[in-house]
Amino acid sequence: MKAELRVKFLQHLNKTKREEGFTLIELLVVVIIIGILCALALPSLLSQVNKAKYVEARNNIGTLNRAQQAYHLENNEFTGNIGALGIGIQTQTVNYQYSIVTDIVAGESVAASAACAIKPKLKAYQGRTYSAEVTSGGITEAVTRANLFQSVVTAPSGTNAANPYCGGANKPPATPGGSPPTEQGNTGWKNLGG
Repeated sequence: MKAELRVKFLQHLNKTKREEGFTLIELLVVVIIIGILCALALPSLLSQVNKAKYVEARNNIGTLNRAQQAYHLENNEFTGNIGALGIGIQTQTVNYQYSIVTDIVAGESVAASAACAIKPKLKAYQGRTYSAEVTSGGITEAVTRANLFQSVVTAPSGTNAANPYCGGANKPPATPGGSPPTEQGNTGWKNLGG
């Protein structure tokens, strides 16, 4: 009799295990937890998209700065034509419009490159490549230097390539050498270095 009782008990345990599953409450708890995790991660993921767009502009302005230095080395002047640099940068992408202005400011030859935000909520970038004379140990030599600037504020919604954060109609405003672009006395630009 004991053997028969054991068999029935084992059959009962097997039957209940086959009928087990997740309850509705357990499924709801899991869905809520997944929803909370997604809500926490979403802002971080969205900011990464803008960072990728910023990298495009920074890389292109840095490339324009280096190409201007090479062009100046070969031609003893800067160019206002992106195509003349021969680096294959488009003048307009999905996110930014690029332009170059050359000028002589405070006796220095300056090439100012701009990445003007086309879409809202993107920061503008400007590069300054300039020639200068450096004296060291009684020896004076001509050098070219470059700086990269990022706008402190993002472009307003409904912006276009002529937005005020990129110098307006003058895009970009030429300022002496390594000094940041100015806009009504307030720089509004962060120097990212050369």
